[in-house]
Amino acid sequence: MIKMKIGIYAAFIVAMSISDLAIAQETNNDNKSAAANSAMLPKVPVAEVIQRHIIPSAEFTGYLASPKTVDVRPRVGGRINSVDIPEGQRVKKGDLLFQIDPQPFQIALLEAEGKLSQAEALAAQANRNYQRLKGLINKGAVSRKDYDDALAILTANNAQVKSAKAAVASAKLNLSYTKIHSPIAGRVDRALITEGNLVTGGETNEATRLTTVVSIDPIYAYFDIDEATFHKLTDLYSSSIKNTDVSLPPVTITLPNNKSTPYIGNLNFIGNQIERTTGTVKVRAVIDNKDGKLIPGAFIRAQLPIGEKSPSILIDDQAIGSNQGQNYVLVLDKNNKAEYRPVELGAMVDGLRVINHGLVAGEKIIIKGLVRPGMEVAPVAMQSTPAAETTPSTTNNKQTTANKFEEKQ
Repeated sequence: MIKMKIGIYAAFIVAMSISDLAIAQETNNDNKSAAANSAMLPKVPVAEVIQRHIIPSAEFTGYLASPKTVDVRPRVGGRINSVDIPEGQRVKKGDLLFQIDPQPFQIALLEAEGKLSQAEALAAQANRNYQRLKGLINKGAVSRKDYDDALAILTANNAQVKSAKAAVASAKLNLSYTKIHSPIAGRVDRALITEGNLVTGGETNEATRLTTVVSIDPIYAYFDIDEATFHKLTDLYSSSIKNTDVSLPPVTITLPNNKSTPYIGNLNFIGNQIERTTGTVKVRAVIDNKDGKLIPGAFIRAQLPIGEKSPSILIDDQAIGSNQGQNYVLVLDKNNKAEYRPVELGAMVDGLRVINHGLVAGEKIIIKGLVRPGMEVAPVAMQSTPAAETTPSTTNNKQTTANKFEEKQ
């Protein structure tokens, strides 16, 4: 009886061992299968949606313009002796650009000086004659007519002296005009005339155009703002608009190909009417340009503050895709599946995109990669930092990206 119990117990132990071994083997297979499935999931970089307190701003496109543009024309005509213009370079006010043959004007000056000497000699003689008659008229030694004639001759000769002096001054001025200097500081264009050519001078546009000089420091940025933004500006900065001594808001200017180097300017002009066809108002910002990198005619993007500091949602601009005009991001749910989420875009701030609607702080979004909504992925954590090399974008200028990425170590 005892032996039978021992046998039954031993058989039970063996059966339990076999069962545990089978369960362990099945669990191990399940773990391997899960690990294999996880290894097959696409790795994608994800980042957390962040919130910062920023000043809301609106972004506009515009262009740079020179405050001063001068067509350089000669004030006297003649033959070009030398072209001293540093084409395409910066010049200071008064720098020599061209020289006209001075010989005809030197001769004219000598002639004018000769006539002045002659007039002065005649005036001196007339004065001596007048002084003699003046002493005799009181004694009755000369007639009143002779005295009056002497006075008239003296007056006429003095007038001739003044006229001759004016002719000398005019001749000197014309001689000085043979050296053509830059009228303003700025950047000079190419020479439109070469040495040896005859040019027409004068004080009108009929004179030959030699080159153009544009001022570049400071430089203007013009852009058009919509009516809603205009009213926000007038509400926020009404005292600045009415009082010219108060500064208008700062404007951040970036170039399309150099977004990493912004320029800070100040709004110094707001148009006095809304354009009926476009519903916009022309505004202008003035920017320091001491390095001369900004040139007139260049396209720019301008960010204009339009409110008080408030909490805003920010994400990496690379995460934004576009489908038939609708901007969206892919949000990661609790099961690591991609969820399609439409978003409304705001301006760029410090390399990050403001999201006006569609996301909340703390959500995780897919930064880039070939992922479809509903697809399960293997997330790789990344920081929400500005893209290394991205071009400025607006709310209707987004494209999906499929780039390689590096995992955060």
